[in-house]
Amino acid sequence: MALFLGFSSVGLSGFGGVLPFARRMLVEERGWMTAEEFNTQLGLCQFLPGPNVVNLSVVVGKRYQGVAGAIVAPLGMLAGPFLIVLLLAMLYDHFGSLPLVQGMLRGVAAAGCGLLFAMAWRMGNSIKSKRLFLPFSAFTVLAIAWMRWPMPYVMVVGLVLSGGLAYWMLGRK
Repeated sequence: MALFLGFSSVGLSGFGGVLPFARRMLVEERGWMTAEEFNTQLGLCQFLPGPNVVNLSVVVGKRYQGVAGAIVAPLGMLAGPFLIVLLLAMLYDHFGSLPLVQGMLRGVAAAGCGLLFAMAWRMGNSIKSKRLFLPFSAFTVLAIAWMRWPMPYVMVVGLVLSGGLAYWMLGRK
């Protein structure tokens, strides 16, 4: 029940991105993961198809309650938002063209960008050897935002480069 309720609170906490809320619940409030475990698991979940946080809920659910937890955690995360989005879609059909609604949606989008930036900042603070990861972060931002490379290519190149660096670093110890 704790998994369902915990991930329900995450799912109902944000619109457009619940990653900061997932981190807060998993790392700070419940202590189910350390900040480093969160970063590692999230990184792995980003390579899987589907939403990152839903994938993370499956991983955490499996870790604590086996297959039942892997089913219950994402259900908790998705049930409430599904019903809310269904209701909002019906309302948007009727009121979406109003200037007031358009302005509200722009404000929500700006808040979502701020939450994403804050999350990236927090995740970066928990990385022990920042100077090794800064070039990968810069490469990712430049490749996607400036050079407009497709995400799968950037992920493959980043995986090969970071894997090579990790292999080299582990070989030196």
